[in-house]
Amino acid sequence: MAPSLLPSAAAALIWTATLLLPWRPWRNGEILEPSPDAPASSDEITVLIPARDEAEVIQSTLEGLAQQGGSPRVILVDDGSSDGTADLASQVPGLDLSVLAGAPLPEGWSGKLWALEQGLRKVETPYTLLLDADIHLAPGMLAALLERMRVGPVFVSLMASLRMETFWEKLLMPAFIYFFKQLYPFRLANSANPRFASAAGGCILVETGVLRELGGFDAIRGAIIDDCTLAAKVKQAGYRTWTGQSHGVVSLRGYGDLEPIWEMVARTAFTQLRYSITLLATCTFLMVLMFWGPVAGLAAADPMARSLSALGLAGMLVAYLPTLNFYRRNPLWALAMPVIASLYLAMTWTSALRYWRGERSRWKNRVYSREA
Repeated sequence: MAPSLLPSAAAALIWTATLLLPWRPWRNGEILEPSPDAPASSDEITVLIPARDEAEVIQSTLEGLAQQGGSPRVILVDDGSSDGTADLASQVPGLDLSVLAGAPLPEGWSGKLWALEQGLRKVETPYTLLLDADIHLAPGMLAALLERMRVGPVFVSLMASLRMETFWEKLLMPAFIYFFKQLYPFRLANSANPRFASAAGGCILVETGVLRELGGFDAIRGAIIDDCTLAAKVKQAGYRTWTGQSHGVVSLRGYGDLEPIWEMVARTAFTQLRYSITLLATCTFLMVLMFWGPVAGLAAADPMARSLSALGLAGMLVAYLPTLNFYRRNPLWALAMPVIASLYLAMTWTSALRYWRGERSRWKNRVYSREA
């Protein structure tokens, strides 16, 4: 094979293999939608919400819970908010709400996990719903989660539909979910194999007894990617987990421009690569080859190179279209995938550079050092 054909052939081969993988990470096969006609059964569930400066979204989140019916039990742990989050939460009717003032953050804990640990100590119901403060549940979502739990798994999580209103949100947020599913394939995670685990931390329903059996959140106190770490602990203990997507779990958090999206991704990107320079280099090589190789090859003089590049480009577009369709986005956004991939790669390098400077992660005005 001529050297000029190698990049085009390699990209075409990788995209073809991606489409043919048995677990199909690019498909939307794991879906759970609301059951609006099902009984609420909210007396079996305590909703546990960690909240730090969430005044903009907390009332909408709690109103979504009130719409589930049955006056759900909710424990909101106010993690040192300075914007009146707790006061705004207390104004929402239709809930059995307890607001717990969080204690100072101990050494070695992430803020979210410490808040959840304090709230877990107050839970008395068979099931605990771990809900981020910016997640709105459509009516019937609580019932659907409970129905799914009763058919086998002890841990059910749902990837929230992210806000896609501004240009940067439309460009990057569908791809955030797409890339997450490539890293943590839902079909593999939902199997009995304990080596594969995945979770979407914004909305997780778990059996309270299992959570306590594992040692609560103390068992993962310093985890940055806490959702997948918790799912891995559950599977290693011999239990089943299930992760999927839903239109009924909606993130209210907005990202008006590029910077907050960049910060969100850079917070965990290098952690997902296990802080490995080898994996970072491999990831960089593969993303450049997969997303820019087919584009560059279209201009090649060799007709075979152009044909292989067209095949690779078609594979790239076909793999992304199901994500755009699920979130009702214009399919033409798929044409921007090389640019999107480049931005995510740059965010990953930002995460790595920060780590090498001694910063493991930063979020909500907290910086977690590499040493910690």
